[in-house]
Amino acid sequence: MKKSTLFLSLITLSLAGFTSCSDNDASSETTDPNASVYSEVLTDLSIDVITETYNSLYTNAVALETAAGNLTIGDESALDAVKTAWQNTRAPWEKSEGFLYGPVDTDGIDPAIDSWPVDVNAIDNILSSNNEITSTLLESNNEARGFHTIEYFVWGLEGNKTASELTTRELEYLVAATQNLKSKTQELYYGWLSSEGDFASNFVNAGESGSIYTSQKGALEEIVEGLVIIADEVANGKIEEPLNGNNGGPKPEAEESRFSNNSKLDFANNIRSIQNIYLGDYNGNNGNGITNVVALTNTTLDTEITTAISAAILAIEAIPGTFTDAIVNNRTAVENAQTKVAELLVVLESDLTPFITGL
Repeated sequence: MKKSTLFLSLITLSLAGFTSCSDNDASSETTDPNASVYSEVLTDLSIDVITETYNSLYTNAVALETAAGNLTIGDESALDAVKTAWQNTRAPWEKSEGFLYGPVDTDGIDPAIDSWPVDVNAIDNILSSNNEITSTLLESNNEARGFHTIEYFVWGLEGNKTASELTTRELEYLVAATQNLKSKTQELYYGWLSSEGDFASNFVNAGESGSIYTSQKGALEEIVEGLVIIADEVANGKIEEPLNGNNGGPKPEAEESRFSNNSKLDFANNIRSIQNIYLGDYNGNNGNGITNVVALTNTTLDTEITTAISAAILAIEAIPGTFTDAIVNNRTAVENAQTKVAELLVVLESDLTPFITGL
């Protein structure tokens, strides 16, 4: 009799436990009916947009290093190949500036590859020293390595350097700088790659044990904050300083990528970094982006954001000639581009951010 009672009691407890677990699971699953959408967005963005952008960056940096290694004094076609390789590497980097979180920030990779302005004095000191110029040597000064140091050697201060003007020592420095850039872009790509550092898993598994993001909303907020930051930087830094940095007048020396006249493309690609994250698209891979979250409940805001992104890109590309010339001779066009980027910033900061916070 006691044994039967115990047996029945165990069954009752087991059923109660099963019911309790089922209730908890159901409650967890219904906490946010859109959790599966958020999961798809976070997975697609972290793997198919962010990691793949860094893959392009690293792949192109390898090609840049090879092009620099093939350059010899007086070989103009080889110099052109280096210029093309630099621009090809620059493009995915600028398209990544809408997501400057993770290893690019915590490992100090951003300043190591994209510090501006370059430290010409430090560069000259290295050139005039008796030290062998290696990738390791350049680790000590961010302003004497990275994209803009390479740009400086390839185009020169006035943007018209020829291959015959290169020196043996400059070639040595250029090769070391491209090796260092390749190393840093590899570190960045590997930091996100699932088989390496796997930072992407923090987004894929947001809200779960092991992720730095305690909720999916927190991960989405991080992503949207990145979009706000780059829109603000383009409007109020990258455009504003060279346009009005000299007491309301042009300040050409503040223009980033001015040696290569790549500034307009840089700025447009910065906005494309916003576009890629918002739409979930990169390099022909059309996935889920922030648009999939917004359009669930606010199609008007979704349309407003996509329209503002396109308008900003078009306005930047509509600036006539070089940005260096335009800040003097076509200031209205530059101001219009700045206005369109600023309008994008407003909708991202004042409408999209609170929308995501309110999820």
